[in-house]
Amino acid sequence: MLVPIAVALGAVVLAASEFMIAFAFTPPGGEALREVSSADRHGYSLLLLAVFALVALGFALMTGSRPAAYAVAGAGVVAMLLFLIVDLPDAGKLGDLEDPVRGFASARAEPQAGFWLEALGALTLGLGGIAFASLGPEQMRALPNRLRRRPKAEAGERTGPDPAGG
Repeated sequence: MLVPIAVALGAVVLAASEFMIAFAFTPPGGEALREVSSADRHGYSLLLLAVFALVALGFALMTGSRPAAYAVAGAGVVAMLLFLIVDLPDAGKLGDLEDPVRGFASARAEPQAGFWLEALGALTLGLGGIAFASLGPEQMRALPNRLRRRPKAEAGERTGPDPAGG
């Protein structure tokens, strides 16, 4: 049952991307004039989607709720759409940037680590959320139940007759 783990990791990566630099605006042959974080671009909306997805995932795992599983998938799809519509078109785009030293300067939006983590987190949360929403209630509840049960061999318990005959 790796789907819930993948969804949770996707949400954590997406949340972490909000605190990282998404783009560095760099003139041709120069150093970055300005850096923009993902939070500056989205106003922490991806962080809210990630937290919502984690809460809905936990609720779905504990109760087997299909609507909660659909909420996880919805949060992932919205995160993917935000990445595809808002951030991806700006990657590598050349435009004018106001610089206090140079006035207006042409600069290219160079993707940074936050951009790539956002892509990875949104894709993982979106596709994993869709896969999670396709599970049945019994499958959703299977992971927490499996974690609560300890194998009897590890617990040192004997469940049947002694194999040595005694």
